[in-house]
Amino acid sequence: MTETLRVAVIGAGRMGADHIQRLNKRIHGAEVAAVVDVDLARAQAAIEGIPGAVALADAEEAINNGDVNAVLIATPGFLHEDILFKALAKDIPILCEKPLTPGADSSWKVVQAEVALGHKRIQVGFMRRFDAEYAALGGIIRNGELGELLMLHHQHRNPSTPAGFTNEMLINDSVVHEFDAIRYFTGEEITSIQVRLGKATRNAPAGQHDPQHVLLETESGVLADVEIFVNAKFGYEVATQASFEEGIVSIGGDNGPYTRSAGHWGGNVTPGFEERFGAAYDVEIQSWVDAALKGEIGGPTAWDGYATAACCEAGVEAQKNGEKVAVKLAPKPDLYK
Repeated sequence: MTETLRVAVIGAGRMGADHIQRLNKRIHGAEVAAVVDVDLARAQAAIEGIPGAVALADAEEAINNGDVNAVLIATPGFLHEDILFKALAKDIPILCEKPLTPGADSSWKVVQAEVALGHKRIQVGFMRRFDAEYAALGGIIRNGELGELLMLHHQHRNPSTPAGFTNEMLINDSVVHEFDAIRYFTGEEITSIQVRLGKATRNAPAGQHDPQHVLLETESGVLADVEIFVNAKFGYEVATQASFEEGIVSIGGDNGPYTRSAGHWGGNVTPGFEERFGAAYDVEIQSWVDAALKGEIGGPTAWDGYATAACCEAGVEAQKNGEKVAVKLAPKPDLYK
């Protein structure tokens, strides 16, 4: 395999720009070869100070660039499918930010295309799996030191939402992370989802019901719940409590030192996901690079992207009808077993 990944970053927005700087400054074994954005000026600004990188306005041109041997997709989700098929046709390593695609049917087509290729090329960007606390809780679950995992309780709180953040986006853009986390912690598929709408905050924009309570069940009967509260005002907080036969483990929550001084007490809450999961993003991208240099992937697969897309579809349906909705999955291909 090649000794260096020459990465085309597709999308130079908030997430893409962050990854460009990460690849350029903190990741070993990879370089930014090209940056693509429909706003060419933004792509040109993103490559400033990166020797040899080119700015382009077309993803296909970047993928076919002879100097590019890997692709990182950070565009809006509705653009992912076409880029994924073009990158798979070149048989090069791919890191695709979530979602794999916005729908289960289109994600399944991507899975089928990768199966036809005969080996895994797509890693999906569920970065929480690379967070130190998530990894620690995952280890406790897998080694069985506290007995069987019985229940998971998740809190996902944002200070506010941008304009146009719809009710469905609470599921598709926020709870999608918990869908993957529950699958990661349990090693099982989610079988059903129910969404309950209770008392709403006055801080939610028109047309958005916030907060919501999402109830889930896995194949073995592990119960999980998610409080999704995207206009919580106080900061960004992602926390999980796991109930075992022989103990309780909590991760996340308040971050940093807890201080008592001058008649006051308290600590700090991270303002956004970049601060909370910045280190996890670094570990995630380094894992992808290290694995890609060996012809492998270093994290969640295209199947994981498909399974979470199916959970999102069930979640949105449950959000609308208030009923328990079954998650519908095609048989898992041998490539991902």
